[in-house]
Amino acid sequence: MRNLLASILICSSFVSVSALEKDTTSVSKHYTIDEVVVTGTKNETDKRYLPMSVSVVNREQISQRYEQSLLPILTEQVPGLFTTSRGIMGYGVSTGAAGGMSLRGIGGSPTTELLVLIDGHPQYMGLMGHPLADAYQSLLADKVEVVRGPASVLYGSNAMGGVINIVTRKTQEDGVKNSIQMGYGSFNTLITEASNVVKKGRFNSVASFSYNRSDGHRANMEFEQLSGFAKMGYDFSNQWKLYADVNITHFNASNPGSVTKPILDNDSHITRGMSSLSLENNYGNTSGAFMFYYNWGNHKINDGYYAGNTPPTYLFHSTDRLFGINWYQSASFFTGNRITVGVDYQNVGGKAWNQFTTSSTNIADKVEEEVAGYADVRQTLGSLITLDAGLRVDHFSVTGTELVPQAGVSLHLPQTAELKALVSKGFRNPTMRELYMFPPQNPNLLPEKMMNYEVSWSQRLLSNALSYGINLFYINGDNMIQTVFQNGRPININTGKVENRGIELNGSYRINASWMLSANYSWLHMKYPVVAAPEHKLFAGVDFTRGKWMVSTGVQYINGLYTSVSPVSQENFVLWNLRGSYQLSRQFSLFVRGENLLAQHYEINAGFTMPKATTMGGFNLKF
Repeated sequence: MRNLLASILICSSFVSVSALEKDTTSVSKHYTIDEVVVTGTKNETDKRYLPMSVSVVNREQISQRYEQSLLPILTEQVPGLFTTSRGIMGYGVSTGAAGGMSLRGIGGSPTTELLVLIDGHPQYMGLMGHPLADAYQSLLADKVEVVRGPASVLYGSNAMGGVINIVTRKTQEDGVKNSIQMGYGSFNTLITEASNVVKKGRFNSVASFSYNRSDGHRANMEFEQLSGFAKMGYDFSNQWKLYADVNITHFNASNPGSVTKPILDNDSHITRGMSSLSLENNYGNTSGAFMFYYNWGNHKINDGYYAGNTPPTYLFHSTDRLFGINWYQSASFFTGNRITVGVDYQNVGGKAWNQFTTSSTNIADKVEEEVAGYADVRQTLGSLITLDAGLRVDHFSVTGTELVPQAGVSLHLPQTAELKALVSKGFRNPTMRELYMFPPQNPNLLPEKMMNYEVSWSQRLLSNALSYGINLFYINGDNMIQTVFQNGRPININTGKVENRGIELNGSYRINASWMLSANYSWLHMKYPVVAAPEHKLFAGVDFTRGKWMVSTGVQYINGLYTSVSPVSQENFVLWNLRGSYQLSRQFSLFVRGENLLAQHYEINAGFTMPKATTMGGFNLKF
């Protein structure tokens, strides 16, 4: 309790919403405006009217971090969110992989209880049912919206713990813009990115290409990635718009195993592709979209072997796909009213096999379907109160039909204060891996279920220069899928429970045009502990911008991070990061960044010691 009080006092000294509010006003003493989000509802909405907790990380924050991956940025900026890591670059897949994500202790290992979206479309590996952390790169994002807590009413299965929605880049200004970024640093690490942005009349496009690599801080830990992203849009009129995009990434990752039990030749070669087509309409009082998306993957994995053992005589292969159709329409029938209805259809399938020299052994070859309808009703009464209620009817071809309710209220109080309360249900259907693959398989599994209860308070002061928020939550769930031993063999069973409670604080203070303070803190108590969900997580940062200079620094404190629950093993550490840039001309700037500058010795994945202090320097060219 003493650690909890001390951490709250540290965070409260910064008082306010962690650099989530964008400075878009020209009045010098008014630094923020009401923030519009799409993830908490399907149509663009001022987040004051949404009962759920939504964090937003904008393009400026992303570009100033000079990170190849989005996940380290989100871990810093979003209270309650934590991501595992094993090295300087790359998360990998299969044995020894990192990139596990949890929100309020919900996520799973691998992450199947937290949904990642790109422009509202689900993104996960069809057979395994989890997101691929190495596919979510900074080059994609205009901003990232994070719903902290269940979002199953709108997004269905896997969103039981929350949603991370990557909103891809667009351009609003006519013209052609190009940029090149390159950086080089510790352990022969290289990051490169080239982008082209075009807007001409009704047509707009964004194209990005990147190549990244690192030797890693340990032997046999190389990582190499090649990625491309393209998005095109056309405005038929002020009301109708068409968008199409494609994103392809290929990476090669090597897993050296734990420090005490190294693995040889554990290499992965992964190709992931994502594409979508959406037709959007917006008439003010009504807006909606019809969307088609298709994701696919090809995985080739050498499971490797321990020193002194015999190398395997096969390679693991898998192909998977996920395609779906979404339709929704939102309408306002009278003052303060907004009703959204929608239909989702999703088809997921894949095949896995072990490939020997002259033969192969089938592991799984399955297809599943999910279809759902939902409705969300929001009503503002005068200037004081907004009510919200939603219901989803979701049918999964394996486990049947699930009803998913949600209800919340937002009170808009004097002095720009907001008081909110939310009750929401989350659920997750079992994955193909849990149902059909490998010895723990059990085709009779049922969905996981949980209820989330939360109350939040937020306020803006000093002409919006100062803002702060606090969230209290309680989560209770059952039917959690766990692997247990019966009759001497492992089997997946709906036997687990979850009971989590916690506090989340976030805040920011714009001192003046040059100086910005931000902080966020989360305390998590788990009755049934899980790995990769710290009890205390604190980030405090300072941003300075003046003339040609930009400097950003932050300290992250992690306490009570479980790396193992049986036997119990926990980690505590403090990370200090520093980034800076200097604008030599309108077109050319230099940047430098340092990570773990206190040279902390720590682990996030058990047995994988993280690198000590690392540095990188590079340049940005815009033309």
